[in-house]
Amino acid sequence: MNGINLIVSLIASFALASGASVPESISVVMVGDILLHTPVEEAAVDADGNYNFDFIFSQTKDSISDADLALVNQEVIIGGKELGISGYPAFNAPYEIGDALYGAGFDVVCHATNHALDKGKRGVVNTLKYWEDSHPEMTVVGLNGSQEQKDAVDIVEKNGIRIAILNYTYGTNGISAPSDMPYAVDMLDESKVKRDLEYAENNADFTIVCPHWGTEYNLGIDGSQKKWTEIFRAGGADLVIGTHPHVIEPIEFIEDDIPGHGNNHGGGDVLVYYSLGNFVNWTSGTGAGTTNRMVGGMAQITLVRDPSGEVVVADSGVKALVCHVTHGHEGVAVYPLADYTEELAASNAIREQDSSFTMQQCVDLCNRVWGNNWK
Repeated sequence: MNGINLIVSLIASFALASGASVPESISVVMVGDILLHTPVEEAAVDADGNYNFDFIFSQTKDSISDADLALVNQEVIIGGKELGISGYPAFNAPYEIGDALYGAGFDVVCHATNHALDKGKRGVVNTLKYWEDSHPEMTVVGLNGSQEQKDAVDIVEKNGIRIAILNYTYGTNGISAPSDMPYAVDMLDESKVKRDLEYAENNADFTIVCPHWGTEYNLGIDGSQKKWTEIFRAGGADLVIGTHPHVIEPIEFIEDDIPGHGNNHGGGDVLVYYSLGNFVNWTSGTGAGTTNRMVGGMAQITLVRDPSGEVVVADSGVKALVCHVTHGHEGVAVYPLADYTEELAASNAIREQDSSFTMQQCVDLCNRVWGNNWK
C-alpha cells in the first residue's frame, strides 16, 4: 500500500470505528507545459495531413486518467488549422491536441500563458469555441470569452469536495488583448487575484492556484514567485502549482504563521510546486542546460476532509517525467523517469543537441531540485 492510500485508509478506519461515515477524499494530478515545438507537431501529422497526438500520452495515460481530478498547462493556443499550424515563437496548435488531452483523462486545462495571444483574437475565440463544441465537460481556466467569464471563479466538485481553480499569467509576450476583448486572458493582477481568492474562500472547500510565472530555465525560485506565493497564501490558497520556466523547480510546504488559523480562513498552510517544467517539448536549444528542458514533473496530491470538516492535503509528491523524442511519425512520448532506461536515453534525438544527455543526468537533476521527494 502506498503512502497516499495508507493515510486515507487510516482516516477511513478511524471514521468507521467512531461510527462516522468514510471521509471524502480525492486524488489530484497536474502536469506542466504542453509545448508544441514544430518537430512535435510534425510527428503528429500523417501523410494525408491528419493530426493525432495520442501517442504522446501512451506512457502516462493511466496515471492521468486514474486521478479524480487531472490538470494540464496548455502552453500554446489551440486555434486550429485555419490559422496556420506553427511552432516557436508564435505558436498555434491543431484542435487534435485538445482531443488527445481529453482522451488522456484531463479534466481541467489551463490556458493563461505568455503565448495565449500569439494568434490574437481569432486564436482565443477558436480555442474557446473548440472546447465548448467538442469537449464541454472540460473545465477551461485562464481564457475568457466575456467579462462575465472573467469575473467568475471556476469551482469543480469531486467526491463531495468543492475545489476552486484559479489560473493567471505574468504576461503575454508584449501582445495586448484585443480592444474588444480586454477580458480575454487572466493576468496576475493583484486586485483580481485577491478578489478571486476571497470568493473561493467563501464558496469552495479548497483552492488551487496555477500561476504562469517565474524565470525561464531557472532551477530556483525568483523574487516574483516569492511575492506572489505570499499573496496567494495570505488570500487562502491551499495549493499552488506553477508553470512557465520550462524546467523543474523546488517544492515547498509553507506552514501557517498565525496560531489557530485554519486553511479556510486565509493565511493558512500552502503547498507550492514552483514549476513542473515541460511535459512535452522538442526544444531547439543546444549544449549545456538542454537536458533540463526534457525533464518534467507530475504533481500528485491527495485531499481529504478531516474530522473537523476542513479539506486538507493528506499526502503529496511528484512523479518525475522525461520527454523522449525520436525522428519520424509518432516519435515522441513522455515516460515516467522510473520507467526510463539508459538504452532509451541513448536513442533520444535530443542527444544531437546535447551529447551529455543520459538517464542518470535526468535523475541527478531531480535529486538536485527535489531531493528525495520524487518517484
